[in-house]
Amino acid sequence: MNTVETDRSAGGMPRQLTLKAADGYPLSAVIYPAAGQARGHLVVAGATGVPQGFYRQFAQYAAEQGYTTLTLDYRGIGASRPASLRGFDMRYMDWAELDLAAAVDHMATDGLPLFMVGHSFGGHAFGALPNHDRVARFFTCGTGAGWHGWMPKTEQWRVRLMWHVLSPLITRWKGYLAWSYLGMGEDLPLGVYRDWKRWCGFPRYFFDDPASAAHMTVQFSRVTTPIVAANALDDRWALPASRDAFMAGYRNSPVRALDLDGPRLGLGHIGHMGYFRRHARPLWDDMLAWFAEHPA
Repeated sequence: MNTVETDRSAGGMPRQLTLKAADGYPLSAVIYPAAGQARGHLVVAGATGVPQGFYRQFAQYAAEQGYTTLTLDYRGIGASRPASLRGFDMRYMDWAELDLAAAVDHMATDGLPLFMVGHSFGGHAFGALPNHDRVARFFTCGTGAGWHGWMPKTEQWRVRLMWHVLSPLITRWKGYLAWSYLGMGEDLPLGVYRDWKRWCGFPRYFFDDPASAAHMTVQFSRVTTPIVAANALDDRWALPASRDAFMAGYRNSPVRALDLDGPRLGLGHIGHMGYFRRHARPLWDDMLAWFAEHPA
């Protein structure tokens, strides 16, 4: 893995850099240098189709608390998107096995502990990392199995309409999942769409898919990193039952599940995206406090 622009001096403005994955693909990333004495390093593993800028406020806050923080755009997304997604060849798990792996290698270099915060897909990706053992602790938010059966009835109909009517029509027309036409976020490469749709058809995601179950079960069983998995009670895409179905795959990791009642905790509505909005700062404090408990 090669890196361009690797200035990590303490404090100061965020710095853009280009990571190169093991296959040579260039990835847009931003480093937020720690203010004062660095306590550790942090990689943000974002959700499907969510550009890294969405995590800027969290990354800045973590840096202010002493954690040099890196965000990135996976290949095909945001500033890592090619000129055209039509014909862009990739697999969904490339984001984990190649892209996030490059971020981990870049940040795990100077003896300080490395932590990771995941959002949705980020919790799927961690177990697929070839270098997960370089991460001391992992905190993920909104990670679930993706199966419609774990969702409220109204969301089930919406998701079925998306997977079986709208998405096939759009991908056949554009050659990729043009989510922007639906007002649902970033466009997705065709390979991501196909893998995601397939795995969401199983109650335990890729752990139930005959084509991937054996490999993923073995890969995730190798993970022993302590994990916290937080899910909001109003997260229709990743309710606690969905989280539990997926996180069971981390069978050799100590996993602590947190059920977040936003109104009771003073966080208001959280949903699937609110974990990283400013009003969730008390949750951020809990994440960083847990990281700080790790022995230096």
